[in-house]
Formats: sequence, structure tokens, C-alpha cells
Amino acid sequence: MAPADRKALHKRYHDDHYGFPIHDDNELFGRLIMEINQAGLSWETILKKEESFRKAYSNFNIKKVAAYGDKDFERLMNDPGIIRNRLKINAAIENAKTIIQLQKEFGSFENWLTHHHPKTKEEWVKLFKKTFRFTGGEIVNEFLMSIGYLNGAHDESCHIYKKALKAKPMWHSNE
Repeated sequence: MAPADRKALHKRYHDDHYGFPIHDDNELFGRLIMEINQAGLSWETILKKEESFRKAYSNFNIKKVAAYGDKDFERLMNDPGIIRNRLKINAAIENAKTIIQLQKEFGSFENWLTHHHPKTKEEWVKLFKKTFRFTGGEIVNEFLMSIGYLNGAHDESCHIYKKALKAKPMWHSNE
């Protein structure tokens, strides 16, 4: 990938997605899949594979991924467009099943997040480790920062800071 293309890839994510709330459960699930898959790799690697992840994981459709069986698991393990790691693939499928349960109880994955907000990073990590598979401290921190539930995506000197702050619901603003 040419340096200009790499820069554009990062800029698009930074300026339009990082630190902004996501209100669609399938997209929240997709961001969680991407953060889990980033573990041990660069975020650039994941960004370059985003469309492949979308295609491989049924456009991040939670219900479809939760229903994946052995054939789907093998298909994913053989897909060169994604990260072919058994633990990460299994986590995506199991986490989809968990999110369906959370949706039944709270109405949506977003409502579950909102119900538990605010928490410290440590409290979030403990909750995620108890609730989901393959969610260590860095994964949880990046996932929650990337969707505006934890501060740190942008500092006050960043040109996107005010735009991201404005996009957050009011209960996020004073953290």
C-alpha cells in the first residue's frame, strides 16, 4: 500500500469513526470483532481487512454469526482476507450468542453498554472479561474509546476532538 493510501486509510478512520458513538448493534459487534482481531497486530492491518471482515462475518449480522456452525468456522479459518486465528474466530461466534442474550435482557447491545456506563477502565475490563470471550484490557479499552464510552480517542488539541465530543450523548460529555 502506498504511503498516501495508508495515510488516507488512517485519516478516514480517525476523522469519521474513532471516538464516535455507534448506535447500530451489528456495527458495535463489528467494531468488537475488529478490536479482538487487532490483538497482536497493527490497527492498519485490521483497517485494510475491514471489508473482508464484513464479507466473511455476514456484514457483522449478529444473528447470522451466532448461528455459525462447523462449516462456517472452517470457511473462516480458510479465508485469507481475515485473521485466521481459532480463538478469535470462536470469540466472534460466541460473543454474537452473548450479544443476543444481552439484547433479550436490555433491548440492545448499546442499551447494555449504556446501562453499565459510567465505569472506570478497570471496571469495564472486569465486566467484559466476565461477559465476553477474548476481551483483555487493551481490547476493551480500545473498543470503548473507539465508540466514545471511554475518553482518550482524541485529546483537546486534535482537530476532531470537538466534533467527537458533540456526537456523544449528553451523559458522556463531562467525563
